[in-house]
Amino acid sequence: MAQKLKEANRWEHKGLREVKIPKKNGKMRTLKIPTIADRAWQCLVKYALEPAHEVTFHARSYGFRPGRSTQDAQKYVFNNLYSRANGKNKRVIELDIEKCFDRISHSAMMSKVIAPQQIKTGLWKCLRAGVSPEFPEQGTPQGGVVSPLLANIALNGIEEIHPSVRYADDMVFFLKPKDDAERILENVQQFLAERGMNISAEKTKITRTTAGFDFLGWHFKVQKNGKFRCTPSEENYEKFRKKVKAIVNNSALATTAKAKKLASIVRGWRSYHRYCKMDGSRFSLWYLSHDAFKRFKSDKNKGQNEAKILVNQAFPAVPYSENKFVIVKAEKSPYDGDLLYWSKRNSNLYDGHTAKALKRQGYKCGHCGHYLDGNEKVHLHHIDGNHDNWKPKNLLAVHESCHDYIHMGMHVKSLRLSRSVVRGNLHATF
Repeated sequence: MAQKLKEANRWEHKGLREVKIPKKNGKMRTLKIPTIADRAWQCLVKYALEPAHEVTFHARSYGFRPGRSTQDAQKYVFNNLYSRANGKNKRVIELDIEKCFDRISHSAMMSKVIAPQQIKTGLWKCLRAGVSPEFPEQGTPQGGVVSPLLANIALNGIEEIHPSVRYADDMVFFLKPKDDAERILENVQQFLAERGMNISAEKTKITRTTAGFDFLGWHFKVQKNGKFRCTPSEENYEKFRKKVKAIVNNSALATTAKAKKLASIVRGWRSYHRYCKMDGSRFSLWYLSHDAFKRFKSDKNKGQNEAKILVNQAFPAVPYSENKFVIVKAEKSPYDGDLLYWSKRNSNLYDGHTAKALKRQGYKCGHCGHYLDGNEKVHLHHIDGNHDNWKPKNLLAVHESCHDYIHMGMHVKSLRLSRSVVRGNLHATF
């Protein structure tokens, strides 16, 4: 297969397997899943295309791009709506693009693809096999590894129509009092029509910032005094609450299993919203944790202290810092060669001992010496093997793969030592 993957223009995509799954509105959604071999080919093509297109992508596009995240988009909204930006006098266009990526003009999109002809030929075959340039609704793209990149290529440039922020196909335009919303929407419609897409007139809204709007699972609102507020959206909170309640009330699960399962969900939700305003009994999860405590206490007559310990495990604390996220510099890309910038930036994803170790080491791996640039997770290695020894001189920030290599070497050394001991014992016996 490795040899076949090198022949990009000769690659023949097989038909996609269709699987229907239920959507939250009760309707069915069809996933089109390529074979493992086709996914491998798409992955190679993505690696080839992405660096060239990162140079051309607009600075205000944050979705499905390396080195960018939803938090960057969140901070861009803050920068446009906080008091010094006169956010209380602004409106926003909440743009909704009709989900018609399967009808997108392949010719218009392919004309913007920067690639040798043999890769373009392979991509045409990929598109004819049924792979659609689209963004996944959540998680990893199911239709194709290269799909989000192709969709970003198709939509790139829409940001130039008017000051805005885009994450995949979710987009918000910021309007000053004198801006003509209808003219902006006409320009957007023309841009989309050239690519075979349309605005959803039913779902696209023009909203005053003081009324508030939802974007990427958050509710943004500018209060009458001009103060900016960002909280989890009602839909996002309700979805999370139902997940928590389903686990807490699941009589088939042991209490310890409930706590373990809840911890992962709660930590993930709190981490996603860590730059929001999260005080108050609702978003601090006081009610949910109190209900869990009562349920845990009644499960097999657990004592109050044991129930409290389990609730603390189930609802782990995550530090919040409202609006403190540092947005990525406008045109920066992990492919620009500025390893120091990306190493420093990615070190902000870690806290405590790991962050301190990274700073001590100049943001370089303590094993291989290369910059920790975000392409790989950072692990904290205990040099003496004692995981209770948290002294700075015993801690080393390393790449995940380097950490595996270190422990593999330690295992081999231990194995050799044990074999020599066994051989020595055998000789001693005889």
